[in-house]
Amino acid sequence: MREDLKPWYKQFWPWFLIGLLLSSILFSLVYLAFSIRYYDGSVGDDYYKRGLAINEQLAKQEHAQRLGLEAQLLFDDRTGDVVVDLAGESLPESRPESLQLALIFPTDSDFDRTLTLEHVHEGRYITTMEEPLHYRWYLQLQPEAGEQAPWRLTGEVSFPSDAPVTLEPGL
Repeated sequence: MREDLKPWYKQFWPWFLIGLLLSSILFSLVYLAFSIRYYDGSVGDDYYKRGLAINEQLAKQEHAQRLGLEAQLLFDDRTGDVVVDLAGESLPESRPESLQLALIFPTDSDFDRTLTLEHVHEGRYITTMEEPLHYRWYLQLQPEAGEQAPWRLTGEVSFPSDAPVTLEPGL
């Protein structure tokens, strides 16, 4: 036996290979923990039904376009007031008593909110938010909650914003 040959645990290459294996296991566990903690749920269980329902959503937006609907939204960051001025050709005789405003956060559905706006005067609807919003949001305005609403207006806004936001039928 040669005297210049070191035992295996004092050599570089076995520890290098063991280090590679341990680092891959460590990174795999870290990625697994992140994927469990920050699950985005991008594919729902009923994705096929949702795909078929896209025609219903388009029909809602076409109905809003036929009615000539348009809304101006104003968010006041200081008071938390949300004011909607709804205009349309057929609205004076058939204004809903309340509107549902869905605030949809693009990347995380846990931040999504729904606000109920009450009719106060000739197409003006008001509600109050508890806390100011930040970043970009998608907006959906409809006369009732859920998928049974007859029409829908859509838009997009980046907060904080003092400028009015226009919601239109999103065709």
